[in-house]
Amino acid sequence: MAKTAAAPTKTRPADHPTPMMAEREPDYAEQLEAIEPIARLNLPEEDGIPLESELHYTVPWILRLSIQAHWEGRTDYYIGCNMFLYYAYEQAEEVIQEVRRRRRRARFKGPDLFLVRGVEDADRPRPYWAVWREGGRYPDLIVEFLSPSTAQHDKTHKKELYATVFRTPEYFWYDPFTQEFAGFRLAMFPDWHYEPIAPNEQGWLWSEVLGAYIGTWQGKLYGREQTWLRLYDAEGNLVLLSEEREAIARAQAEQARQRAEAAERRVAELEAELKRLRGG
Repeated sequence: MAKTAAAPTKTRPADHPTPMMAEREPDYAEQLEAIEPIARLNLPEEDGIPLESELHYTVPWILRLSIQAHWEGRTDYYIGCNMFLYYAYEQAEEVIQEVRRRRRRARFKGPDLFLVRGVEDADRPRPYWAVWREGGRYPDLIVEFLSPSTAQHDKTHKKELYATVFRTPEYFWYDPFTQEFAGFRLAMFPDWHYEPIAPNEQGWLWSEVLGAYIGTWQGKLYGREQTWLRLYDAEGNLVLLSEEREAIARAQAEQARQRAEAAERRVAELEAELKRLRGG
């Protein structure tokens, strides 16, 4: 079985006001004028460039599964992993030109993982997230997974973009190889910027968006031993993936079956002994 973590302290960071959608509406309203030319763009869905490593696919996917397990039953949110996110005409044009190999690199193509709340048709398949097609909705939470070639950009340019343009309430980054982990919460004054989220004793960071801690967990999932990024509830319990819950249920059912069989054998043995004593 995978290892579990020690219970955390019961204290959790004090609540902070979370910037709401209305505070981003002025930026969205300015983009309305550009919707018609944007609608004519043939937006790429991928660029054919492989991820940095296998971990840059598996680690975000496990975090996605953790969020889905934590919010099981909810259908009002959307999670994107390693998909393009379009928010402005100029940025979309840059991505198109890069995919066509007409420029070296677009300044921004999308986060490694993002979550948007309040999405009514969250189960609708999307080849990408286009803000102007989603009612002006930007991500409420973003996680970038660092690599040597992206770390500096993730910590500077993207961080500023997410704070000042997206106004995303929470931003986290994680390095799957070094386990560097940091999180930030959006503040409004004196201007839009991120302030660090203080970790608890276990090094986990409380996410107000998720209502859970994000933290590392060492164990084996899908045949791979790795330090993963996962969720813990407010009491410090690891949020189990659906596969883990099913495995526990199967193990409990097997134990119950074995106990029942052992009890039946014991009853048969007692009945045989009683029959023998009666001379039968």
